[in-house]
Amino acid sequence: MTGMTSTARPLLNRRLAEFGTTIFAEMSALALKTGSINLGQGFPDTDGPEEIREAAVRALRDGRGNQYPPGPGVPELRTAIAAHQQRRYGLSYDPDAEVLVTAGATEAIAAALLALVEPGDEVIAFEPYYDSYAACIAMAGGTRVPVTLRPSEGSFRLDLDELRAAVTDRTRLLLINTPHNPTGTVLTREELAAIAELAVERDLLVITDEVYEHLVFDAAEHIPLVTFPGMRERTVSIGSAGKTFSFTGWKVGWVTAAAPLVTAVRSAKQFLTYVASGPFQYAVAEALSLPDSYFDAFRTDMLAKRDVLATGLTEAGFEVFRPAGTYFVTTDIRPLGTELSKNGDGFAFCRALPELAGVVAIPNAVFYDHREEGAPFVRFAFCKRTEVLADATERLRKAFAH
Repeated sequence: MTGMTSTARPLLNRRLAEFGTTIFAEMSALALKTGSINLGQGFPDTDGPEEIREAAVRALRDGRGNQYPPGPGVPELRTAIAAHQQRRYGLSYDPDAEVLVTAGATEAIAAALLALVEPGDEVIAFEPYYDSYAACIAMAGGTRVPVTLRPSEGSFRLDLDELRAAVTDRTRLLLINTPHNPTGTVLTREELAAIAELAVERDLLVITDEVYEHLVFDAAEHIPLVTFPGMRERTVSIGSAGKTFSFTGWKVGWVTAAAPLVTAVRSAKQFLTYVASGPFQYAVAEALSLPDSYFDAFRTDMLAKRDVLATGLTEAGFEVFRPAGTYFVTTDIRPLGTELSKNGDGFAFCRALPELAGVVAIPNAVFYDHREEGAPFVRFAFCKRTEVLADATERLRKAFAH
């Protein structure tokens, strides 16, 4: 029997050496093993609108999308995306030249970074950040420069001076996520205006991840960065059907940008999946045309679920940062006062939580370069049935409330 050839060099590309199995895989396996309620990974436990699911079935039966769809996406979906941007934000995009359909927002992020970043370029991202950002910047050969959102008066806020100071002559791109996962922060008009001014002044490209655009609560408002002066020609905006319509497995995302930017992103995207999700593209085209009442009801339902989870976590003894957007709640475990929590080790806490309380969460530190900044914070997802959230919070109260 011949052994594997031994080489001095590790098998895994060194750019990816720091990225092992994701924390989501570890925690989801732990949930299965212990029979715990999984509030770790951000996917709903019910499907989206029945008429949209039926639209996908209809497309399959009619033979639409069963073979390779067009590289940029089916025309019906590109037209629907452009119409959505116009109706919601007054943004005018050419469906043929300025819209690109991708395999979820994750591929859109990867394709945009691979297209626009060269080795040595610096990419500024807010930490904590969605985990694929770091891996995609690394694959592109870029250097990530984190700017930390810090807790202030019940939410996580951006320090604009810190952001300005992070820009150097090597900065190529700002990677902005609002509404922000995992903190639930929604950038204000003033913050966005300052970011736009900085991008124009320093001639920076911007990628905006807006997958939670329809999940903003209370007085928060989602304002696309591309609507600010000077941003149309330098901004790649990314959206997704998964979060808005609760069909995360369909993997339908998109890019809207000026034609030269879309051309660049498409050049990278065509060598990733080439195309994906054929029949689902037709269904998402119909979903984007749903009346405003759908989006309002969706947001109202998620707001009620946020409050069930946030209230339950507060009663259990966590410090809760009630999110202005997304479907995640970030908590500080230190006020729980237990031996396990008082050291503020979110990793140890999350690994023990299934046995302690029968609930799974995610340690926010995985989303930080400066791990110590995120150490005491733990994220819970509330995109679950209300009775599941009530059961989870009751378990947490029993485990921790004094």
